[in-house]
Amino acid sequence: MSNLLAEIVDLIDEDPLSTGHGFTEGPVWHPDGYLMFTDEPYIYRLNVNNRDLSIIRKSTAGSNGMTLDLNGQLVMCDGLHRRISRMEPDGSIGTVAASWHGQQLASPNDLVFRSDGTLYFTDPGSWPRHTPATIPYDNHVYSVTPHGEVHRAAPFEYPNGLALSPDESILYVSNTRMHKHISAFSVLPDGSLANRRIFAELPQHGEPGVPDGMKVDTDGRVYCTGPGGVWVFDSAGQLIGKIRLPELPANLAWGDSTNRTLYVTARTSIYRVHMKATGTQMPKA
Repeated sequence: MSNLLAEIVDLIDEDPLSTGHGFTEGPVWHPDGYLMFTDEPYIYRLNVNNRDLSIIRKSTAGSNGMTLDLNGQLVMCDGLHRRISRMEPDGSIGTVAASWHGQQLASPNDLVFRSDGTLYFTDPGSWPRHTPATIPYDNHVYSVTPHGEVHRAAPFEYPNGLALSPDESILYVSNTRMHKHISAFSVLPDGSLANRRIFAELPQHGEPGVPDGMKVDTDGRVYCTGPGGVWVFDSAGQLIGKIRLPELPANLAWGDSTNRTLYVTARTSIYRVHMKATGTQMPKA
């Protein structure tokens, strides 16, 4: 581990908290003290202290990225159902967004809330799970206003993971299938996106993996799963180092009472990285 990385990483726990899964994704920490993650067709709840695992949803929706809304309700990218959904307090599933101007979404992948309730999500339209396509799809980043209006925020080659900077002035979006980099957008006061630029490159150099899930810490460092591990960049886009785990990671989430733990979904397992850095809090009402 590099000296710069050692300044923010405390301990990489190589003993998985849960293993034997198919493909883990969508980690989200619940403030009541447990981790949720997806592994089709299930959404799991994991007690990280005693490693007890239970199913909170079984569905054919193909749930991927997940987060909590301002009211603490679980919001999910249901890729196979081609919508963003929300789990209501009674356990029922409602729809947050399913179309734009009458055109059905393709396969929503990941999502993040702004503190005013605006939701951003990625929809890689070329994802091949809906073939033959009944209508042509474009790859876009979308936004949903607090009043439920769906907007195409920006076209994108292949949008995957996304994250907001600590002050919510920048939206980072990983580009998975084309150029393998992270783009940055300026977030305007009305929630629209402008001034796209390249934030960081994630070349493969023979290692497996592509830019995917992202999170940000309170100092503006960006953590992105990618070739060989979790890539860590400073706020200027300079590479600090790479957190390597026993399995290739796909997504990650801050958690625990101090928000100084990274929970990482990595293929068949869930791993934990104890950090010296502090993660950004999810928006709360």
